[in-house]
Amino acid sequence: MSNKTMTKEEYLNKVKEIDTTKEAPKILEDTDFLTIAKERRSVRQYDPDYKIERKEIEELLETATLAPSSSNLQSWRFLVIDEQEEKERLLPIANNQQQIVDASAVIAVLGDKKAYKNADQIYSQIAEKGNMPEDVKDMYVNSIFDNYGNFPEERLAKIAHIDGGIVAMQFMLAAKAKGYDTVPMGGYDEEQFLKAFHVPEEYTSVMLISLGKGVKAGFQKTRLPLESVVNWNRFE
Repeated sequence: MSNKTMTKEEYLNKVKEIDTTKEAPKILEDTDFLTIAKERRSVRQYDPDYKIERKEIEELLETATLAPSSSNLQSWRFLVIDEQEEKERLLPIANNQQQIVDASAVIAVLGDKKAYKNADQIYSQIAEKGNMPEDVKDMYVNSIFDNYGNFPEERLAKIAHIDGGIVAMQFMLAAKAKGYDTVPMGGYDEEQFLKAFHVPEEYTSVMLISLGKGVKAGFQKTRLPLESVVNWNRFE
């Protein structure tokens, strides 16, 4: 193995040079879940002239937020960056990954570390629908405040990142079902991003997702064999 290394920007952009895929993303006639899960790829090359309407993005986000979350607190938050000027401003923060500016939008998935403060609003809605007695609702809310309110910030951030990962995957699958492509990105300066886009301090940055009309399918999936990642019942 060579000892040669690359800068972060070179590493993140090199994939386009070595990607020999020639076909465009597959247009799916069958959008059942298993087909969507198998056919989704991380797409880094987009039609820069294709614009996804905000209403469609909102529909995708609405579907994504049907995902589960810790204590149903829905700690995910989103910053949708779809104006070209703002994407250009994000570009150097994201190590000049071209998909930042070519995709229709970049979805910044954020996590609210203080999401537990919305417990009363959330559980009141559940009670109003008749799915929980009022006294049980009050006990749930009190317990959430007692527990989450005393968690250290590191644990609250971890919960927000787990919830954010779940909602992000659901968003990407929903996008593929609608004929769009995505790529999740962690290669950006989180601190600079939070500052540049005035993200509230109680939010943590989970990932960026490019969303658009792909022009190149991206790498075919290569995965470790199942037996190398799965154990049953316990580790010996």
